[in-house]
Amino acid sequence: MKVKQLFDEASSTYTYLLWDAKTGEAALVDSVREQVERDERIIRDMGLKLGWLLETHIHADHITGSGILRERFGSEVKVALHKASGSDCADRLLQDGDMIKLGDETITVLYTPGHTDTDVSFLIDGAVFTGDTLLINGSGRTDFQSGDAGVAYDSITGKLFTLPGSTKVYPGHDYNGRKESTIADEMASNPRLGGGRTREEYIEIMQGLKLAKPARIDEAVPGNLVCGL
Repeated sequence: MKVKQLFDEASSTYTYLLWDAKTGEAALVDSVREQVERDERIIRDMGLKLGWLLETHIHADHITGSGILRERFGSEVKVALHKASGSDCADRLLQDGDMIKLGDETITVLYTPGHTDTDVSFLIDGAVFTGDTLLINGSGRTDFQSGDAGVAYDSITGKLFTLPGSTKVYPGHDYNGRKESTIADEMASNPRLGGGRTREEYIEIMQGLKLAKPARIDEAVPGNLVCGL
């Protein structure tokens, strides 16, 4: 599986283009509506066959470009969200353990709620795309939109931290220019989770955060439930 990491500066969102090197079958993870032109150009210039538009969760900080990209690339392209979203615009509602084929390669869906109840991570050979569930030296907030700090801890420690330590971590956001980490690094040094922090300690840390309301939440959440259209 090949990976190309793309960045939206306004929302500090990472979008990931994944493709099978043999067949050119591709998926785009966490598109951003303002970057649709960029993403379409890259996919067409590379001669890839876009098959999937994947969302790690219902975002509160940006609006997806998945609906627009599906229109531009044709009905064979499928939008996929976790079933907890209840979204009518998705072509496939994902569950834990689902597998998405890209040629000879496979993307495995890991249900990792806690930031919201719609969060999934996408696992490929040697890497995992964690959305907002696990960030580099951090984790997604749990104080709104069906968030639950205890559930988030269970998702991270019970699923993501059970992956091989060498597994690359590709987050949904970073605000300090960092592009990737590893499971081993996050287990050792993540200030919220590393060094064997307990569930109770993590809940206390997350409850102590004083974060402003996401600036675009009122338009982003309803917009993402309809694939940004």
